Parts: sequence; C-alpha cells; structure tokens
Amino acid sequence: MPQDQNKSSRSRFRDSLLLSNLATQHQVDEAEHRVLTTPGGPPTPIVEVTDDMLAAMLMEMEILTQYQVDQLKSGRTKLNLGPYNITDWIGQGGMGHVFKAIHNMMGRECAVKVLPLTKSTPESIDNFRHEIRTQAGLDHPNLVRAYDAGQDGNVHFLVTEFIDGPDLRRLVRGQGPLTVQQAASVVLQACLGLQYAHQRGLIHRDVKPGNILVTPEGIAKVSDLGLAGFVNDAENDPRAGKIAGTPDYLSPEQIKTPHEITPASDVYSLGCTLYYAVTGKVPFPGGTAGEKARRHCEETPWHPRRFNPDINEEFVEIIADLMEKDPESRVQTAADVAERLEPWAVDVSPLSSQRMTKSPWTPPPLPGADDDSQDTDVGNIPGDEDVPLSDHSGSQTSQGTEPVASGKEDTRKLVSRRSKAPPLNLSEDEKTAADQNVKPATWSMLSVITITLAVSVPISMLVGAMLTAVISSLFGS
Repeated sequence: MPQDQNKSSRSRFRDSLLLSNLATQHQVDEAEHRVLTTPGGPPTPIVEVTDDMLAAMLMEMEILTQYQVDQLKSGRTKLNLGPYNITDWIGQGGMGHVFKAIHNMMGRECAVKVLPLTKSTPESIDNFRHEIRTQAGLDHPNLVRAYDAGQDGNVHFLVTEFIDGPDLRRLVRGQGPLTVQQAASVVLQACLGLQYAHQRGLIHRDVKPGNILVTPEGIAKVSDLGLAGFVNDAENDPRAGKIAGTPDYLSPEQIKTPHEITPASDVYSLGCTLYYAVTGKVPFPGGTAGEKARRHCEETPWHPRRFNPDINEEFVEIIADLMEKDPESRVQTAADVAERLEPWAVDVSPLSSQRMTKSPWTPPPLPGADDDSQDTDVGNIPGDEDVPLSDHSGSQTSQGTEPVASGKEDTRKLVSRRSKAPPLNLSEDEKTAADQNVKPATWSMLSVITITLAVSVPISMLVGAMLTAVISSLFGS
C-alpha cells in the first residue's frame, strides 16, 4: 500500500510539472540522467529517480524554485499570470498577495501584486485599478516602479520592480533601531520620492516603515501606493473623505478631516516613521485603532531618548517638528524634511548586508490555482500595526512585509514602561519627576496620602484607647 501511494504521489508531481509548462520533457529527462550519473552518488545504483531526487536536481539546474516544487507536489499546475511565471511568495497585506515572478520572455525578475479572488468585489477591483493607474504615471528612483498590469481569468494583478531587500520595519526588527545617520539617510530618500509624487498632486496617505523598502546598497524606495489619491481629483478617488491608512502612522487631520488632507499629512507620517526607525517603537503603542487615533490628535509621544540615548536633542526636535498636531505648524513639504535631514545623512553601508529572509509560514498558492485552496488568505492578525483602519483601503502589501508579524512585538516592552517614560517637550518640573520614575501628578497624591495617614493614625489610636477604658470600667463594675 505505501508503495502504491508513493507511485501516485510521484505521478502527480511529474504530471503537474509537465502540465505547468515550467519544464519540458527534455529537461526532465536531462535531470533524471544527471541524478543517475552524478559523481559521488550513493554506492548502490539508483534504480528509480524519486520525486524528491528529480525536484532537487531541477532546482540545482535552476529550472524550478522551492516554491514551485511545493506547489507542484500539491497537484497545482497553474503557476503563471499571463507571461509571468510565479517563482516565490513575498508577503501580503490587507487586500493583496505579493509574489516574486519572472517574465518568461524578457527574463526580468519582478514583484506581482495579486488581488485575491475572495476579495475581488466590484469596489476592491475599482480600488485596485486606481492603484494601477496611480503608479503608472510615476517614475522616480526612490519610488517602486510599476512595469505592467493585467488580468488572467478572474485574477487582477499589478507588476512592479522587485526589491531584493527588507522594508524598514523588518530591518529595524531584525537589527534593532537604526543609528541617527542611517535613519536620516533612509527617510531622506523616501522624502525625495514623496516630493516627486506631491509635485504631481499625489498624496501617499499610508507612509510607514513597512512601505519603505531598502536595497542591499542602502537605496530607499517608497512602495504601496494603494491608498494614494490626487489632491484635486476627489471625484475619481474611491477613498476620498474616508479614514484610510495605518493607525500607528495616521496624521491628526486624516482622522478629523480626511477630506482635507495635504502633503503635510505624509510629513506627519514620515515623522512617525523616523521615530520608529531610531527607537524601534511606534509613537503610541497599545490600545485599539480608535485609541491610537485619539492619541495622535491629543497626546505627545514618549521622548525618543528614553529608548535610544544616542539620539541628539537637535535630531529629536526634527522629529517633533514633523509630528506637530497642527498641519500649519508642521514642516510643510517633503523637500523641507529632506533639507533638515541632509546634515545627518551619511553612508549607510552597514545596511548592505541586509537581505530578505524567508518566512517560516507556509506560502499560499497563486489565486486562481486549480484546487480548493485557491482562495487561501492568511490575513493580518488582530493587533498588527499594519492593519488599516478602513476596509476600503485597497492593497496594503509591501514587498518586504512579514505576513503574520504582530505589531505588539514592537510595543510589548514599551507598554510596561509607559508610566516611567517622559513625553516630548518636558518642563523642568516634569523632567525632575520623570527622572525619579514618578509623574508630577503622583507627587500631590503621595502628599495627600501622607497627610491623611499622619492625621488618621493618632486619632484612631486615641479612639481605641478610650473604648478600651470604657469597656474595662464597665466589666470592672
């Protein structure tokens, strides 16, 4: 019985392989021949080439990838979208999967963002097409370029350049907070890309670490323009007037007056991103999306030096200026931000060793694959810092996004220290109290408690003595 099952498995893999058009019969025969004649092979002659042997050799010959092998072994045969052969899974966000692919004629590697079939509603399709049209008109070295777009059956997809590097969020998670110089360099480059978009009337609306990709050479590229909208084209913007974005990086005006946002909204998000880059913490950790939104409008983040003492106060002031609540008081343009950061930005060669790491989670099949798992969508888990506020947000995917990494990992340590951390712009009295790990209001409360005890304890002792005397006299008589 086991032998029959093994034969059935091998048959499915080989049949799927040939049906997929990822390899020809000639290539399969060549791979089998190499397995049988490989020098240094097992001492016992191989009678039959197993699926695993064949798959390993096809990967060695660079005909298949591990992702393709896994999908073929599951019986899936469609591993392409139009002329693009899917080679790996990169990640996903709120409304889209991102796959790595190669054009079967040009041989160019690229990233393909796919709208899952389970979310292919008329509204989400319109949003996806809006994103495609938005990216089509942009061409800047600090923006992820769009190459192509199309539809394969019921599957809609967008093709962009592939960035062989992590996003800023994964970079910080992997190596800890960046130095001031590294953070300034990365965010400055993001500013240049955003300024290019702003000059064309486009506001990103979802600037965050997960949407800033960093190449091994230290080049930063802003990705994921799924929420972007044109300032003077609200009529054709499917999200105009809606609160859309990521709670940890929303500007106050995106929350209060989402129909009146300006490029300064992206500047605020850049400030939150810069804060995260040098501290490893989001500005307002913990709580629900609504609570985060309130704090963006009303509260001041904890002082960055509480988490990274190497930050210069002058640099802290830059972050504070970017995160002003009032858009009129904030640094107005991305170009102004870049100018402020320029003295701090230096060579970021320490980042050059950072490359994308393989996710430990099982990758999903290509939407539209020929089996029951075609609609698999692992989604973002509740509490993730990258979960959008609005279900109308379109694709939230960036190429380096960790598919199921909780934002709580960024803030868990911070939550337990919030009562000890001072906010920005402390007064002298507040600084003194904060250094002693007690908030100013705590002092007045301690005073009240001390005075109360000082008065009540002697009184209670006196009353007790009197009662004792009375009881003794009664019983004594």
